[in-house]
Amino acid sequence: MERRDQEHIVMLPFLAQGHLIPFLQLARNLQQRKSFITITVASTALNIQYLRTTIASNSSSQSDSNIRLAELSFCSTDHGLPPNGENTENLPLSKIGNLGAASTSLEAPAHLLISDIIEKEGRPPLCIISDMYFGWAANLANSFGTAHVTFTTGGAYGTAALVSTWLNLPHRSTASDEFPVPGFPESYRFHISQLNPYLRAADGTDFGSRIFQPQLSLSTKSFGWLCSTVEEIEPVGLKILRNYLGRPVWSIGPLLPLEALNKSSTLRLSVSRQRAGKEFGIPPEACLEWLDSQGSDSVVYVSFGSQNSISSNQLMELALGLEESGRPFIWVIRPPVGYDMKGEFRAEWLPEGFEDRMSRGKQGLVVHNWAPQLEILSHKSTGVFVSHCGWNSVMESLSQGVPMIGWPLASEQAFNSKMLAEEMGVSVELTRGAQSVVVGKEVKRLIDLVMEKSGKGGELRKKVGDIGEQIRAAVRDEAEDKGSFVSAMDDFLGTILATRRKNEHK
Repeated sequence: MERRDQEHIVMLPFLAQGHLIPFLQLARNLQQRKSFITITVASTALNIQYLRTTIASNSSSQSDSNIRLAELSFCSTDHGLPPNGENTENLPLSKIGNLGAASTSLEAPAHLLISDIIEKEGRPPLCIISDMYFGWAANLANSFGTAHVTFTTGGAYGTAALVSTWLNLPHRSTASDEFPVPGFPESYRFHISQLNPYLRAADGTDFGSRIFQPQLSLSTKSFGWLCSTVEEIEPVGLKILRNYLGRPVWSIGPLLPLEALNKSSTLRLSVSRQRAGKEFGIPPEACLEWLDSQGSDSVVYVSFGSQNSISSNQLMELALGLEESGRPFIWVIRPPVGYDMKGEFRAEWLPEGFEDRMSRGKQGLVVHNWAPQLEILSHKSTGVFVSHCGWNSVMESLSQGVPMIGWPLASEQAFNSKMLAEEMGVSVELTRGAQSVVVGKEVKRLIDLVMEKSGKGGELRKKVGDIGEQIRAAVRDEAEDKGSFVSAMDDFLGTILATRRKNEHK
């Protein structure tokens, strides 16, 4: 692929932490592959501020200097959202749909942005890469005569299940709690409890259907899709997604910092900050020092991502299970569902004296808000990850060879959890959702099961270790032996550039 003129790609991520992080990593990776591409990531002021902070914390990276950030005009209160309600992280679950509806208003300012680019550069961008929830970007790309590419920040299996379920609503065609999903083999069965609350309530006329169905439908008609996964680890999911969409799907994962994929080096403490752009609830040095004092594969790491929490009853039982297990743990904790996620944490939500006992006995670190996740997962002491199965967390855990205990809470997380357990064999599921009944004894039982050196625990560990090797091999970039990530990135860029040249010669 020869260099021609300077090219420009515009990216439009959904307004959520779990989407902004992979979009920024994708921008960095595209830039590193082809330095003649300028990338503009466009979003609302608050999200651009977050991205700016993240990029600033990675000032050593040359590639970030060619990533531009553009603010799109957006006023959350105009859409019945609270001030600063520009990111799902700042909203209760009940308002996520409102943000989805409001985000269609970004089409007009995005149109202005692209008009400005054309005025300065004399031609439209090479392509517009938009989140799968931003199907409106297809109309935008068509109006400027450029290619529209959809980027799913989830895995292939979870994305296929989510898109097909939204567009076909198969759970409405049966009285049973179990149902097949179009696009998946007939033998596959999904359960009503695996549907997020919006999807479970969807009947085609409800609020969620009116928001998500048109956007996903438009995205299925785009030029092609980028998927944040690795070819070798999701053969079933990628086959299903490609067949369902009937268009190219490039598996351009892992969207992780390269340091996280180099097993011979210790992760710098700044990696998670560069990835998440957040202030931690514990000094990262203190966290790693504590991990250094623990035995190999002995620590239970618990985190439910940037916007999820569990009920107060579940918090209590999880605490009891962790304490009863007697194993060292790091627990990233937030106020329970129904309370201000950014508010003060109350001692009454945990067993009496819990934090004090864990601290004095050196059994556990209870971290409020944020912890350096990649550094924790890459540490030799970490033995299992109790996770909500959000895709970024899944890829981080798999890349470091850490088995999981799944507790999916929202979005497509239950589909990811199903795939991790049934297809990959690297996880066991504890429960689903923030309303289920959880018992401390079951928490302890599953921790013991996964931590076993032999038996089920040994199987999980071996399988996740093999997958970690496949993920690291994907980024190999040698002339005679390119990994699947490198090949997919080059094929995507080659295809898009060839399409541009073909259209210019028409």
